[in-house]
Amino acid sequence: MDFVRNSVKKSGNKTTGFAAPKQVIKPPQKTHNGGSSLEETNTVQAIGENEKTCELKFGSYCLWRQKHREKMKDFIVKKMKDQLYVARAYYPSIAKIPALDQFSQEMKQNIQEFERILSESSYDTDLPPQVEIKLQKMETVITKAKSATVDCNNVDKKLRQLVDLTEDEANFHMKQSAFLYQVAVQTTPKSLHCLSMRLTVEYFKTSPVDANNQSEDLLNPELHHFVMFSNNVLASSVVINSTVMNSKASGKQVFHVLTDKQSYFSMKMWFFVNTYKDATVQVLNIEDLNPQSPLFSHFLMPQELRLSFSSASESKTEYISVFSHMHYALPKIFPTLKKIIVLDDDIVVQRDLSALWNLEMDGKVIGASRFCSVKLGALKGYLGKGNYDANSCTWMSGLNVIDLVQWRKRDVTKMYQSFVQQRLSEATTLGATMLTFQGLLVALDDTWVLSGLGHNYGIANESIKKAAVLHFNGNMKPWLELGISTYKVHWRKFLNKDNHFLTDCNVNP
Repeated sequence: MDFVRNSVKKSGNKTTGFAAPKQVIKPPQKTHNGGSSLEETNTVQAIGENEKTCELKFGSYCLWRQKHREKMKDFIVKKMKDQLYVARAYYPSIAKIPALDQFSQEMKQNIQEFERILSESSYDTDLPPQVEIKLQKMETVITKAKSATVDCNNVDKKLRQLVDLTEDEANFHMKQSAFLYQVAVQTTPKSLHCLSMRLTVEYFKTSPVDANNQSEDLLNPELHHFVMFSNNVLASSVVINSTVMNSKASGKQVFHVLTDKQSYFSMKMWFFVNTYKDATVQVLNIEDLNPQSPLFSHFLMPQELRLSFSSASESKTEYISVFSHMHYALPKIFPTLKKIIVLDDDIVVQRDLSALWNLEMDGKVIGASRFCSVKLGALKGYLGKGNYDANSCTWMSGLNVIDLVQWRKRDVTKMYQSFVQQRLSEATTLGATMLTFQGLLVALDDTWVLSGLGHNYGIANESIKKAAVLHFNGNMKPWLELGISTYKVHWRKFLNKDNHFLTDCNVNP
C-alpha cells in the first residue's frame, strides 16, 4: 500500500442514521447526500407500527424538542381554531335547510369573524378585546347546530376532511422542524467558519515556521503519542488542552492532528500561536498521506451511526462512534511508533491518561470502551453470516489504546479490507470494524469513558464527575448552539475565551 497524493472528499461531523429493530434487521438502502435528510441523509424506518414513532423517524430531534418545549402562548387561539373546524363541518348541512336560513346567516357571520381574527392572530396576546364573548357566542351556535336535524354523513365527511388537512399540516411542520434541526447540527456555525477563515488568512500573511515538524519527539516511540482525526479547530484544541491540563507529565506528550486540506492551514496557524504546556503538537494534511487503495479515498473522519431500536414496549436511539477507513492506515502513517492512543474530537479529558500506557494488552490489538446497550446480535444485518458471538457487546471509538506492533503482526488492515469488500454499504465501517477486532480487544474499565453527552439528557452529575473522559457522541455537540447546556460547561472550561481570534469571530459556544 503506497502513499500518494489524492483528492479527498469533503468530510465533516456526520451521523449516519438507520433503524435497527430488535428482532429483525435489514441492511439500509441509502442515497448519499440526498435532499431529504433527517438524520444524516435519511433513515431506514422500523418495521410495523413503530415506523410512526418520533424517535425512530427523527432521532435526537425528538429529545431536543421535549427539553425545549415552550410554554403554550396560543391556548385561546387553538380553542378558536377547534370551534372554527366544528362550525365549518356543520355549516354546509345547515345552509341546505330552508327553515334555518336566518341561523345559517348567523353561523356564516361567526365563521367569517373567527377567520378574520385568526388571520391576524398567532398568539393569545394578539387577540382583540372581549374575545371570550365571541368564544361563548360561537359555542352557542355550535350547540344549536348540533341539535338541528341534519345529514350526519355529510357532517362526518366534512369533519374528516378538516381533520385530514390538520394532520397533514402538523406532519409537514414536524418534518420541517426536524429537517431544520438537522441542518443546524450538521452545518458549521458561522462563528467557527469565521475562525477557520481568519486563521487561514493569517497563516498566509505570516508564513510561520513550525519548529515542531522538525522535532525528534515526533518519531520517538518512548513518548506518549496521541492521534486525532479532526477538521474542527475548536474541538481539537479542547481535546488537547483538557488532556494536557490533566497530565502530570505533559513534556512526554505528542499530539498528531490529522486533518483535510481545507482545514490544514487554519489548524497549523492555531497550534502555532497556542501552546499546551510542554506538549508537542503536529498537524498533518491527510491528503499527503492518503493511501492509493480506493477504500481509503473517503470517510476520513470518525464515523457516527444512529441506531434506532424498537420493541412492543419502547423505542430508543443510540449513537455509536466507529473508526473511519483512514484509521486503518495508522501503522503506515506512523511506522516508527509502537503504541498510540486515538482520540475523537468530541471528547473532554478530566483525568490523567498516563495509566493507559501501562495497560496490559495480553497480545491484543486495541483497548476500547465496551458499549453493551447494543449487542452484536442486534447488528446481524450488517455483520453478515460470519462467526461472532451475538451476545457480545459492541465498542466505540472516542478513547482507544492501540498496539501498533500487534496490529502489524496480525495485519489488521488487510483483515479490515477483506471485510469491507464483502459489504459495500453505507454501514460498511460499522460491520467491518466490529468483525475485524473480534478477539483482539481489551475492554477498558467503565470509569474511563462516559458516552452519550451529545444526545442523552438523563446522565447523572455524579457519573460525569467520576469519568476520566466525557464523550459527546450524538448530534448535539458542545460547540453547537443546540448542544446540551448542562453538559457544555465541562467542555467550555478548556476553551481559551480570551484568544483574540475567538473574540474577533464572536466564538462563544
